[in-house]
Amino acid sequence: MKFNFIFVSARSFTIECENNDIVNTKNYSLYLNDELVEDDINMNVYSVYNLCPNKTYKVKLVCDGTEFVRELTTLDEYVTLNVKKFGAKGDGKTLDTNALQATILACPKAGRVFIPKGDYYTGPLFLKSNITIELEEGARLVGDIDRNHYPVLPGMVYTTDEQDEFNLGSWEGNPLDCFASIITGVEVENVKIIGRGIIDGNAQNGDWWDNVRERRIAWRPRGLFLNHCSNIQFQGVTFTNTPSWNLHPYFSNDLKFIDMKLINPKDSPNTDGCDPESCENVDIIGVYFSVGDDCIAIKSGKIFMGRKYKKPSKNFNIRNCSMNFGHGAIVLGSEMSGGIKNITVSQCLFNQTDRGLRIKTRRGRGKDAVIDGITFENIKMTDVLTPLVINMFYFCDPDGHTEYVYSKEKLPIDDRTPYLGKFVFKDIDCKNVNVAAGTFYGLPEQPIGSIDIENVTFNYAENPVEGRPAMMDGLEPMKGKGLIFSYVDKVKLKNVVFNGLKDEKYELNDVHSFED
Repeated sequence: MKFNFIFVSARSFTIECENNDIVNTKNYSLYLNDELVEDDINMNVYSVYNLCPNKTYKVKLVCDGTEFVRELTTLDEYVTLNVKKFGAKGDGKTLDTNALQATILACPKAGRVFIPKGDYYTGPLFLKSNITIELEEGARLVGDIDRNHYPVLPGMVYTTDEQDEFNLGSWEGNPLDCFASIITGVEVENVKIIGRGIIDGNAQNGDWWDNVRERRIAWRPRGLFLNHCSNIQFQGVTFTNTPSWNLHPYFSNDLKFIDMKLINPKDSPNTDGCDPESCENVDIIGVYFSVGDDCIAIKSGKIFMGRKYKKPSKNFNIRNCSMNFGHGAIVLGSEMSGGIKNITVSQCLFNQTDRGLRIKTRRGRGKDAVIDGITFENIKMTDVLTPLVINMFYFCDPDGHTEYVYSKEKLPIDDRTPYLGKFVFKDIDCKNVNVAAGTFYGLPEQPIGSIDIENVTFNYAENPVEGRPAMMDGLEPMKGKGLIFSYVDKVKLKNVVFNGLKDEKYELNDVHSFED
């Protein structure tokens, strides 16, 4: 049971077992300095807390009688500031925003803000660089339900010389006024937020989920919003009941989301799990998702922001995650005008999501809207209606139903035309496929570059449910379909198995090269 340290703070660490198992593995025991921490652990990703700063620990895993030992030294810590000493009550009634914010602002470099057990009723909190915030097990930040208490982040303001614009707020890929989130970071760096505590947006007790397409003062807050931040790391914390997206990193780099839980009711609107937008070097490892919309949706601006800044989302590792009940497990787009590149998803479980991989783009996203270098491997899908979906006719925009978007004619390639490159799917097992194994719709003028599918098994439901695999005009409902390829340059299949399929394995329309 070899293992690696994937997160270290002054007070905690996280291990990841080195294997090919998906989320869970063989039972093992973990010891610190030969003292048992926990027996019968079966998670690939596991965190340990309540450690001492700047101390060396012998970490030992015992599996099937074999010992695996490594040493680790925790980080330095300058001082701990307890929020209760700053006046926070933690009684679930008193508005604790000021006391919590004062603790954060007073915390020096390499210091720790400690939030002990209790319910802290709070509005948005703004992060400060070079600190750690720890939520003790039993600690809960509970979101204020009065939107009038929330600061508004302006979408755009002019710089003093009036030569440029400064962007703070964002909503669905556009620079729009939005409320600050419960945890908000603007141009901060070197922050860790750790612990077994909970950040509860409390949206179910307010009106955040009412009239969600209506802008009231500003657009809804997220659980977390990071704007132009770097080296921000989360470990262990749970986000729940968020007014909209759980986590929204925005134009930020070097991010870690480790061993977390993101939980919202199935019917809660727009409560995506994690939506990194124009971000680089992102690790999402050991995270449990159960949300009301897409589990992970990677973005890079709808049109204006993508074209202006041309900052793609790139270099992502998504591993050992469990994704449940969302519309899509891993979604790319549709706001992706800056491009999405080099995404690797492995050792993940997709359960009861409408789609497994879901790529959404359309004409108009632009020539910088390039999605390329996407790899899915070692995945299990259960009760996913359509495991693989690539759609270049996505219609969800004010102009999404125009002829320019839905036309199947070969239009000229110009500055508005997006591009999809190479996609690899390996070692995937899909149980209870309903609508189709996969649908891949490129543009007549800009076919999808290449699709490789290897060692993939599709097991069909006995009584498949009918549905539309992709949101595009002119697509009729279907069920029990195989793999549908439309406008693709290269398709290469190897050891692809269909069990219980009563239709044709493949439907090909303008596929230039097909190898099976």
